[in-house]
Amino acid sequence: MSAFAVPSGFGDPHRGLAPVAPGAANEEFPAATPIRDLSTLVDSRHAAVALETDEEERALAILDGVGYQLRLPVFDWTMTRGLVRRGESEPMYRTADPAAALAGIVEMRTEAIYVLRDLRGHLGNAGVARSLRDVIAAFEAGNRRSTVVILGSAPELPRELAGCVVSYPLGLPSHAEYQATLATVINALTLSRAADVALSPIDREEIVSALRGLTLKQARQVLQKVAVEDRRLDLDDIPRITDHKARAIGEGGVLEYFSPGGNTAPLGGFGKLQAWLDRARIGFSPEARAMNLPAPKGVLLTGVQGCGKSLAAKVIARSWQLPLLRLDAGRIYDKYIGESERNLRQALTVASSLAPAVLWIDEIEKAVASGNGGSSDGGTSLRILGTLLTWMSERDDGVFIVATANDISALPPELVRKGRFDELFFVDLPDPAERDQILCIHLRMRRQEPAILDIREIVMATDGFSGAELEQVVVNALLGSLQRRAPADTAAYLAEAAATVPLSRSRAEDIARLRAEAEGRFVRVS
Repeated sequence: MSAFAVPSGFGDPHRGLAPVAPGAANEEFPAATPIRDLSTLVDSRHAAVALETDEEERALAILDGVGYQLRLPVFDWTMTRGLVRRGESEPMYRTADPAAALAGIVEMRTEAIYVLRDLRGHLGNAGVARSLRDVIAAFEAGNRRSTVVILGSAPELPRELAGCVVSYPLGLPSHAEYQATLATVINALTLSRAADVALSPIDREEIVSALRGLTLKQARQVLQKVAVEDRRLDLDDIPRITDHKARAIGEGGVLEYFSPGGNTAPLGGFGKLQAWLDRARIGFSPEARAMNLPAPKGVLLTGVQGCGKSLAAKVIARSWQLPLLRLDAGRIYDKYIGESERNLRQALTVASSLAPAVLWIDEIEKAVASGNGGSSDGGTSLRILGTLLTWMSERDDGVFIVATANDISALPPELVRKGRFDELFFVDLPDPAERDQILCIHLRMRRQEPAILDIREIVMATDGFSGAELEQVVVNALLGSLQRRAPADTAAYLAEAAATVPLSRSRAEDIARLRAEAEGRFVRVS
């Protein structure tokens, strides 16, 4: 037998065996849009597509749908089995080696979709990369309706391949895919009698909404787990589904998920911001949509550290009863080329899938600070900035951005120009009235009654204190009272204030610079 041999009939394009129908190898019915997009790429003779996803099982189901729609067979290659036609079990002879498999694809001359699952890890090998280019050249020269699909989530392709391979990032599942996954789990639970199912059609929609933001595999696992735990699947499982979702999203390392309506401390001061938010909220209403008014895009909050920027993001989500996603800008970066941009794209995809939602980009300057001309990071920050700006300008998904920054000077001009955000706010140190309000909030949170204290005297003693420093004065005074086994009186709070050196004194020059940079460019929050 030759080094490459095809089992009888394996490469015959006229075989009677039809392409695998969607769902035959995977019970979830794939999303219509990826099938349509990928079918267009195959039909338009794109020889190679890099399908970017971690959801291998879902991607295969979608590609089965593409093959079914175009009446093309789908072949699947892995380094353990070699090249196998989907729906069959017999692999081609000696095709586990990637170069041999690629050579075999050229030799077959069969119009088909060839899914290469493990190829990305081998493309650093010059021989394998050359073999892939030979496949692409053969498809293009013969004008064959054939496409190799490089499946995986690794970073950039080698430079010599980047120009001839189309990248297609596979987004998170559609509503229909979540519905199909829920139906599959319900059928399995019913058949196995593992749990009772008490869900009306309306209840099912609420469960599906709770699953948004998860991969199909995660969604299936979460549903099975919450059902088996109490042997019942009903609406009472939604809080547990949300908890599992928060953990699953957090495991990605870039995003942190907060459920709608979570417990958040009240926001002291910020009168102008709160008035602006009350008006902006109307932009989400059906009446605003009927008048073709755009939904609000977001706000940028910058200013003195410890003055409530982060708390404001949480309060916005809580008051609007929307999920909050915190994007840690400093954790986007990865040592591998292309991986940082992928981290950001994935985070933005998750945010869009959860819309309407609030996306809090914390310390945004850490992601784009070098984007204003620096090249010390090889251009990564410029690409990060470009990806973010493109998403901000093109999106229409109901995601409200709250970006927070401590250093105005580090923000590139492209980010703070009019139109990127609906408004730019500057958060300064609280004035006496706001300090009174903040102190009372923190006292009541610790079950203390402000009326028994001389709040006015404490307010005057804390001139120049930030909100975080005011909170610490309250906490330290109460800890001291517990140690002394005596109630905390006004003198205790005054003593803590006197022992504190606020930022307004230790970093007076930095705060003066911040105020000067914000003057005339930012609206004060109060």
